This record gives sequence, structure tokens and C-alpha cells, in this order.
Amino acid sequence: MTISHERFFFQHYGLQDGDLERYLGAALSAGGEYADLYFEYLSSTALTVDESLVKSASQGISVGCGIRVISGERTGYAYTDDLAPNRILHAARTAALIASGPARTPRAGFERNPARSLYPVTLPSVDAEITAKVELIMRADRAARAYDASIKEVRANYADELRNILVAASDGTFAEDSQPLARLNVSCIARNQTNSARGSAGGGGRVALDFFFGQKTPEYFAREAARQAVLQLDARDAPAGEMEVVLGPGWPGVLLHEAVGHGLEADFNRKQTSAFAGLIGKKVASEKCTVVDNGTMPWRRGSLNVDDEGHSTQETVLIEKGVLKGYLSDKLSARLMKIADTGNGRRESYEHIPMPRMTNTYMLAGEEDPEDIIRSVKRGIYAVNFGGGQVDITNGKFVFSASEAYLIENGHVTAPIRGATLIGNGPDALTRVSMVGNDLRLDEGIGTCGKDGQAVPVGVGMPTTKLDRLTVGGTARRDTGAFMQ
Repeated sequence: MTISHERFFFQHYGLQDGDLERYLGAALSAGGEYADLYFEYLSSTALTVDESLVKSASQGISVGCGIRVISGERTGYAYTDDLAPNRILHAARTAALIASGPARTPRAGFERNPARSLYPVTLPSVDAEITAKVELIMRADRAARAYDASIKEVRANYADELRNILVAASDGTFAEDSQPLARLNVSCIARNQTNSARGSAGGGGRVALDFFFGQKTPEYFAREAARQAVLQLDARDAPAGEMEVVLGPGWPGVLLHEAVGHGLEADFNRKQTSAFAGLIGKKVASEKCTVVDNGTMPWRRGSLNVDDEGHSTQETVLIEKGVLKGYLSDKLSARLMKIADTGNGRRESYEHIPMPRMTNTYMLAGEEDPEDIIRSVKRGIYAVNFGGGQVDITNGKFVFSASEAYLIENGHVTAPIRGATLIGNGPDALTRVSMVGNDLRLDEGIGTCGKDGQAVPVGVGMPTTKLDRLTVGGTARRDTGAFMQ
């Protein structure tokens, strides 16, 4: 039997449809064109092993309701961590007064979203025995230390959660969901007589604890983190200047996420602050590039049955063969811009207002053999891992620090390099894509995206991709926090 998201708040808090209608009526009592309620019950676990000892362990529960009222371009928002009717009504009236406008009456009754299940699990990780979770990270610690004598420090983290939500709105929207999430991460420091270096790896998704007993075990992630750290000990300093760059498959899709994805979120384009504003139907990339955002992929970290406004997620084509096709939207942007709602309204918690956000964003596979792509490069770099990055939405400029990269010399991958920083402009960089591999890969399930102070889980991906020219800086720059592993 899999977990059920149906009627959670009705069963646990005695909520009724009539209560929802009353709260929405209060939200629209001082005006507004639209109001919604977002109920959330979150249970979570977090564990850390450092120096082979459990250094921190926490379990918690968070519960609350956020109420939003929209009047024109004004938005009123209030929330409460007490689900007593009088507290919800107080929050609803507060949001109403912030938005203020001609009073309206919410539509009677709700249209329940057809149920789907992208992440069915029999036992959510959060409900599993904590001793089993501790053993996972202890196994990771042991495996990383056993990899090589140069591994001197190991830190392993495990976190999981189960988020139950209910969304009800004045337009009749009604949706419930139960969203599991789990992630294991390992980081290592290697040292020799002259250098020290770091490596990290991890994965997970909307999965149960048994995910980490399959192919992606704690030992798998530990060995990968240790490999990266040891590799960097003898790496050369990165060259600097403009050169050919090949991005490896999978996690390097974080560059696409930052350099292009954020610029295609509808709120930035509605406010004309994105480098992609007004370019629908225009060529913005090489014809080799097709980029999609897909929230419907089973088990993936960025996937959702419904977004945080109760709208079903979908696969949205953003760029098709180099031509800009559309933006990622939420209800507000869709209404103001007169475009379709793509189901990308997301929020960090009930304390936060929803906004357009990515889910799983990636470039589709091309036709080239990845080995042929490498062979085509006379002198350049092959970047296969990044520590994160940052983009300026207004002009598309990005900076990324490569945590694992190699020289390409005369068509061969040669020495590992350190300190490589990729600097460019997202829209411009995509026009320089000349080859796209047939090896599309998604990340392991580690991405957390930040925007306006809110963090949400996301996925990224891409195939092996060649850019004919990109600026490589020889001094590494640390992740600014826009995207975190």
C-alpha cells in the first residue's frame, strides 16, 4: 500500500469544504479578484556524520497555512502556524486588507484535480527507523576513508521529508499531494605533502529509504566524492582565455539552469527584467538546442504531481531548435501576461508566496557521438562537474566554478585542471553550441535552487555539449548560493 495524500487535513484537523469556503470568503471580504489557501504539514529528518561521529541529528514537524489575495497587480499575503479556525480567518482578513479592492464572492464548490502519482512509496523515508539512516551515512564515511590514504576528512549528510499539502482557491481549484524527498551527500578533503583538494557527491529524489540500497548506495557516492578529491591533488592550474569548451552530461546542466532557465521564468519577463523579454518566436540559440522543463518525471527531485498553486505540472518546451517558444508561468503571471499557466508556481513553504520556478530543466539529446565531440577539439577544456554558479537575469551574464575539469589537447582528454571558471552570457553562449551528444543524462538528485530568498528542490541535465568559444578564467570563484548542491 502506498502513501495517500487524500483527505490528510480533513482527517487530521477536521477540515471541511465549508471551512475552506468560509476562509476564502474572508480573504475576499476587502476585495480582490482571486484568493487561495495553502495548507502544509511537513515532517523532516536531518543527520550529519563528521570525523566518523554523529555530530548532529534532528527531527521536526512544521504545520501552517498561507493565504494569498490578488487584486490587479497587488498581492496580499499572510500566514499562520496555528490551524485553529479563528487564526486562519485572521490571516485571511489580513491578506484581504493588504490587497484591498472591490469585494468579491468566491465560487461555490471545488473542482478536485485528477489524482496522479509520480512518486509512490510504501514507507516514506521520514517514517523509517533513524538507526537505519545513521547506518547509511556511517557506511559512506567508512567507504570514503577506505578509498585512498590521502582522504583525511569526510563529512556525510542525510536529509528527508514528507510534505503534505492542500491547495484550495476561489476559482474552484482544489488539490492535495503528499511529497516525499530524500537526499544523501558526501564531501571529502584529500591532502598530500603539497596540496589539499575537495570532492563531493550525492543523490536522491522523491524516493523511499530503499533507494539507497540499490545501485546508488552510500558507498557509490562516497567513492565518487573521494575520487574527485584525490584527482584534484595533482591537477594543473587551468588555462585562461577564450577557447572551446565541452560540457559533460548530467550535472553540468546546472549551467543551463542558471544561464538560461531563470531568464525564462515569466515574472522576470513580465517585468521586462530578463534578457529574454519579448523574444518569443525569435532565434535565441543554436538550432542544435532544444530545452524543456518537465515536472512530470517519476521519482525525480524536481517533479511534482501538482505545483504549489494546485495546477498539474507538465512538460514545457522553452527553446525548440534554437527558437524561444515560451516561459515558465504561475497563475499570476499567466493572467497578467495572457499566457497559459504551465504549472510552475512554487514556494519554499506556507510562509512564502508562490512564484514561477523551474522543476527539472534540461537540454534534449542530439545526434553526435560524445567521443566525436571530444575529437573535434584541438585545444580546450572538458568540464564535467560544477560547484554551482550565479547569473544576472537582466543581461544573462553567468559565472561558474568547475569542480572537475580536464584539458583537451588534439582531440584527447588529458590532464585534470583546477581553478577553471566559466564566464559568459547565457543567450550568447547558446548560439555558440555546435555539437550536442546523444547521451542525455540527468543529475543524481542533489539540486536546490534559490530565488528571492526561497529555496526549492530542482533537477538539471544535459547531454555532452560543445561550445565553440567561451571565456575560461584561471582563478576559481566560489558558488554564490544561487544554486546549491
